[in-house]
Amino acid sequence: MHSIGCRLRITVQEEGLEGQMEGRIELALAKAAQGDHTAFAEIVQEHQGMVFSIAYHFLRNSSLAEELAQEVFLHLYQNLSSIQSPAHLKYWLRRVTGHRCIDHGRRQKFRQEVALDDISEPAITSSAPDPMLSDRLQKTVASLPEKQRMIVILRYQEELGPAEIADVLNIPINTVKSTLNRSLAELRKKLTRSFGEVKYAIF
Repeated sequence: MHSIGCRLRITVQEEGLEGQMEGRIELALAKAAQGDHTAFAEIVQEHQGMVFSIAYHFLRNSSLAEELAQEVFLHLYQNLSSIQSPAHLKYWLRRVTGHRCIDHGRRQKFRQEVALDDISEPAITSSAPDPMLSDRLQKTVASLPEKQRMIVILRYQEELGPAEIADVLNIPINTVKSTLNRSLAELRKKLTRSFGEVKYAIF
């Protein structure tokens, strides 16, 4: 009973903190829409890690990821009036970041085939294990076509479900599922060719 009580208290505390943060971001959105630069800076600070993470895992280049993140937040600043809630803000940022990454890849024919030693680490830290942390796995994911790569990143890096990915990228959920299956089959094949029967947790 004691351990159950502790878990309940922790759950209530976490929900309370989430509610406080959501209220704080909602207030910041209202102020930022009225031209409050400090409030907008608070919004950027709260979400820059997520935006940078998506961009970095797609582009595999810290400088390019930072530039893209700046573009995303500039676009956000110009469209603050269209943001309806903290949840909509997170959805909007993921959608814009995802599409800009895909556009960048298509425009530049961006393919990461550089040596691993040339790749710098992302300028963010996380206490949770990163499922995309394997250098070899990252390099293999980077070889996928742009849309396949973004779907894999949103699924395993951002931990979005197929329905959420379909919503973010504005594509049918069946397309997401079939693309994931095809992408994972390609990744397994490439990784098995490199490492034999090595198994990866995300697969």
